[in-house]
Amino acid sequence: MNRRPASRTANASPNAPRVSWWPDLLAGVSVAGVLLPEAVAYAAIAGVPPMHALLATLLGLCIYPWLGSSRFAMVAPTSSAAAVFASTALIGGPVMAYALVALTGVLFLVAASLRAGFLGAFISRPVLRGFAWALAITIMLKQLPQILGVQVSAAQAGPLLWSLLTEAPPVHLPSLGLGAAALLLWLALHHGFKPRAASSLFLPTSLLVLLMGVAAAATLNLKAQGVALVGDIHWQALSLSLPQLSTDQWLRAMEIAPALLMILFAESWGAVRSLALQHGDQVDANHELRALGVANLASGLVQGLPVGAGFSAASASQAAGGRSQWAGVAAALSLALLLWLARPAIALIPAPVLAAVVIGILSHHLWPRAVLESLHLGGDAWLAGVAALGVLLFGVLFGMLLAIGLSLLLAMRRFAQPVVTELGQLPGTRDYIDQARHPDATRLTGVLIMRPEEPLFFANAERVLELVKQRAQADAARAVILSLEVCDDLDSSAIEALGEFVVSLKHRGISVLLARVKDRPREALLRSGLAQAGGSDVSLYWSVDDAVKAIAEPAE
Repeated sequence: MNRRPASRTANASPNAPRVSWWPDLLAGVSVAGVLLPEAVAYAAIAGVPPMHALLATLLGLCIYPWLGSSRFAMVAPTSSAAAVFASTALIGGPVMAYALVALTGVLFLVAASLRAGFLGAFISRPVLRGFAWALAITIMLKQLPQILGVQVSAAQAGPLLWSLLTEAPPVHLPSLGLGAAALLLWLALHHGFKPRAASSLFLPTSLLVLLMGVAAAATLNLKAQGVALVGDIHWQALSLSLPQLSTDQWLRAMEIAPALLMILFAESWGAVRSLALQHGDQVDANHELRALGVANLASGLVQGLPVGAGFSAASASQAAGGRSQWAGVAAALSLALLLWLARPAIALIPAPVLAAVVIGILSHHLWPRAVLESLHLGGDAWLAGVAALGVLLFGVLFGMLLAIGLSLLLAMRRFAQPVVTELGQLPGTRDYIDQARHPDATRLTGVLIMRPEEPLFFANAERVLELVKQRAQADAARAVILSLEVCDDLDSSAIEALGEFVVSLKHRGISVLLARVKDRPREALLRSGLAQAGGSDVSLYWSVDDAVKAIAEPAE
């Protein structure tokens, strides 16, 4: 079991009384009640039998406590992961989708070994919000055929809605009545109209609605009336094996795996980090990568769905009084007991009721409040709308790849664009600040002081230095001071570009001085020979003021 201090905040003092296991057991039972209907629902989204989601849930719950860093996280299939799985299965079949799960697990482990916990930051929040909203809308639309009792072949949101409006056969009234009643019941219970007996038993809303659906199926013989049921869940033994795929299918799965990793990690880290901040816990992104890697690799090898730390189950554990990672183990044991004793009841769940539960779970996403708030903030918020349209118009898989690509392009564009600020001296001080924002800052005659606003690296170094060179020529400067305060390091391309920049200005009679050079870029410049301790074409200074004094001294 994971023994990091961050997971034992409830028992921080060595002299404190031992924490009872009873709250974690009760929390585990409550979480199992949440995860059972979610697993069945997400299996329906993925288009596979429920056992594939249930196996993944059991593995995630059992593996995470040993490797993860959060005391609340519950690793199980999520709606977004199930939708990506379904889109992949449409391309290459379920076997390719299981291979995708295993490959994603391997990538998680590689990322953990490289300590790449920063990866989650590469999906901007507007993109993630737009993707999540459109994904929720898509999933809810896909539940409508089940509630209406009709067959529709379209998979994407737009074509599916059009088919329902123009091409679908007549609505099956018993299914429609049952699904509508289940949805209304779910909404009523969720918003506080739960009976006192159900509240005292801590029955989650989704589980309570499904139990009522099972009772209706058993007493009203719904199957004879044409209402579809979940059907018998065939137990699948845990047997680890690699999916049998062609080389082309493996390559296709490898193309999708990095994007699924980014989505799962961003979603999981968001849930883990949010709950940790609420309770003052410390969590480690690299430990999360490792835990998700092992869980997804194991799930893929037993033909399970992809798993992540969803917010709903983690919140359920917190709300039910869970204090440690033992709540996840208790949830796994409770779920296994339910599967052992209640599989016949699960088989009686009506498909319209299950679809209504899915819509209820995702109903809080219906109004795009987060997307609208992002748009109100401006800046890169337009990416939220682009990501949402990508999912709605072109499908979940393309929308996911578009969301990842847009986030990465935005990051690269920001770092690559040549943003340079001219500095001037604040009167009466040794400070040098942006002249454009502070008109009272004075400029030294014949000296151009420039500061790149992004770190210099291979993608932007040449463009930034070319901009500085053009400015030096236009101002007829005799010296250029380049302030490198934002550069924590310099790669070989940036150093070579600096060398060419220095030589070019030297031919024009302009000297170059580098100021505010930190230790790592200083060492790189010394190793390259561009700057030397005993003097060279480039002199290095710890401050802009020192560089200005070095220019002024010969004139004195």
